[in-house]
Amino acid sequence: MTRIRKNILALAVLAVCGLCIAPQAVAQTVLDGAYIKEHTKTKRVVPYTHIREADVMWARRVWRTIDLREKMNHPLYFPVDPINDRKSLFDVIRQGLLVDGSITAYDAGPLLDDDEFKKPLLATDLKDMFSRLDTQYTESLTTGDMEMVVQEINLESRDIKMYRMKEDWIFDKQRSTMDIRIIGLAPMREIRGEDGEVRGYAPMFWLYYPECRYVFANWDAFNRENDAERRSFEDIFWKRQFSSYITKWSNVYDRGINEYKTGLDALLEGEEIKQALFEFEHDLWNF
Repeated sequence: MTRIRKNILALAVLAVCGLCIAPQAVAQTVLDGAYIKEHTKTKRVVPYTHIREADVMWARRVWRTIDLREKMNHPLYFPVDPINDRKSLFDVIRQGLLVDGSITAYDAGPLLDDDEFKKPLLATDLKDMFSRLDTQYTESLTTGDMEMVVQEINLESRDIKMYRMKEDWIFDKQRSTMDIRIIGLAPMREIRGEDGEVRGYAPMFWLYYPECRYVFANWDAFNRENDAERRSFEDIFWKRQFSSYITKWSNVYDRGINEYKTGLDALLEGEEIKQALFEFEHDLWNF
């Protein structure tokens, strides 16, 4: 009888422990969905077609700006807070820089106009960019005196509303195609004046896009039409599924459109350049 009572007591203890442990174990192993999503995580990058310099009949370098406030560009901006299966483009870049170390950031120069990938940034430089210390004076609840409070403020995904892009337009006479190669990508943060008003946007750093492709290809972006056909960030750039406007193209003065046009005139000038690029390829063919 004593042995039976001990066995019953042991079973009771195991049952109670099981009730305590089971919810935590289930929460860690539950599948949030009907199937395991593994296509994008194991996706390989489509290699670029080799281009010989002898086959380049015409080339032009173009700079453009992607405004994430436009509806078409929302898949690059949202979600502002990471969720189970998706991150914003900036959060993917942040993880690649600070956690995985799979991509390299390059300094934009003292005037924030250097886009030639000359100086790689160190980890300490990046941490200073992604977080800063803010000092405020607040009234103490106990003594009533003003006390200095130091608070760490992290740069969030919602703060990045624009990207600058550098790309080459190349006509390959061997394949008779116009090939567009993205060379660089730069997240742009707000520049505020002393009154707190936004004065403009400036690039934080430059990323070499051929290196970023291997990271962007393994992260999903939202598809408004079908959750089963999620596209990666690499697909969005590869298929040109974003909206942008041209701010500069290669010229003898090496100046941007905003240096000789302003406001609506600058946007119209960018549209004229876009039309000129389209017409160049179109005029090469006779129908």
